[in-house]
Order: sequence, then structure tokens, then C-alpha cells
Amino acid sequence: MKAIGYIRVSTEDQAKEGVSLESQEAKIRAWADLNGYSEIEIFTDAGISGSSMDKREGLHAALKAVSKDDALVVYSLSRLARSTKDTLEIADMLMDRNADLVSLSEKIDTTTAAGRMVFRMLAVLGEFERDQLAERTRGAMAYKKSKGELIGAIPYGCTLGPDGKTLLENPEEQEVIQAARELKASGVSLRTIARSLADRGFKARNRKQFDPKQIQRMLAA
Repeated sequence: MKAIGYIRVSTEDQAKEGVSLESQEAKIRAWADLNGYSEIEIFTDAGISGSSMDKREGLHAALKAVSKDDALVVYSLSRLARSTKDTLEIADMLMDRNADLVSLSEKIDTTTAAGRMVFRMLAVLGEFERDQLAERTRGAMAYKKSKGELIGAIPYGCTLGPDGKTLLENPEEQEVIQAARELKASGVSLRTIARSLADRGFKARNRKQFDPKQIQRMLAA
């Protein structure tokens, strides 16, 4: 039997919080030794987000290396995938090859029916928790926006009020926005609008000519 270890970190902060590549690999090797796996291969994705499988070459290589009776071993499900869809796709692929999935943190082992059930439940609950967090974040941002408070960078056309969080209109930038809207209404392109604003002496905050993308964001605000 062969243990295929997959390890991943997305930022230096995660490495400092006890899920460094070295820590993950050590735990995977210890599990493999304890469970009688004679061969161990470790595949790595360093500095890569878990939000998508597309750019994770280490994961693809690990999945390709798995064959019958092997076990794909990860420190936690969060290292493997961040969506129920991706997680269950991996699980189904492993089952098609008669291989197992082991997650050390959640103590999941798909060699048993109970382990497979728990695995699916945890994957769904994990995505539910992330969806709830995103929902709360959107709600908080919408509330701040309704109060006219700053969200992220100061949008063009506004300036920060004395309280440090309320947005006020910037008359000079509002004049630029109005000019851009009038040009857009006349049917000219974004590039033509940028040239026209430059001809009139209007400049972006960096004191350079507006580019078409800046014009697009300005008109969409």
C-alpha cells in the first residue's frame, strides 16, 4: 500500500498558525508509518489558495499518483478543497480507483461506511459555515454603505469626512464624473472619453491621464 500525502499553505500567516508545510508533512508521515504504509509520496502546493483546484499542480499530481489500495492523506479537509463540489469530486474519483481518503484533523477514514458518511457531512457543513460568513460580511458592508460609510478604497468622486469613515462628495471629481457621463451619453467610446477629459485638463488622482478602465469604473459607481 502507498500513502499519497498532499500538503498546502496559502500564506505565511497560515504557516505561522501551526499548519506549515513541514508540520503537515510530519503528521502525514507519522500516520503512514503507524498504519503500515510501506511507501510515502508527498505532493506540495506552496502559497496557493484552496478556493479552486485549477492552479494547484501539486494536487493534480497527487491525484494522478493515487492507484488501487492507496490512501490520499491530508492534514485537514481545508488543505484539500474549499467547496463541497471539489471535495466530493475528489472523493468519488478515489472511490472509483478503490483508494481511500484520510483527513487527520477530522479523523476521517473512508475505508468504512461511517467514515464516508461523516466525510460528506463535514464537507457540507464546512461550506455552509463559509457561506454564512460571506452572508454576514455582505450584510455588514451593505449596512455601512447605507450609512454612507467607507467600504474599502475611497471611490472616485468622494472624499473622507472629518470622522474618518463617512464619505462626502468631492466637487472637483464630481465635475469630472459629470463630464464623462455627458460624453458617454453622446455615444463615444471609453477611450475617446479618456482623451477628451485629458484635452480639458482633467487628470486622475495619480495626476496622469485617465485610462478606459478607470472611466468604466467611474461611470459604474
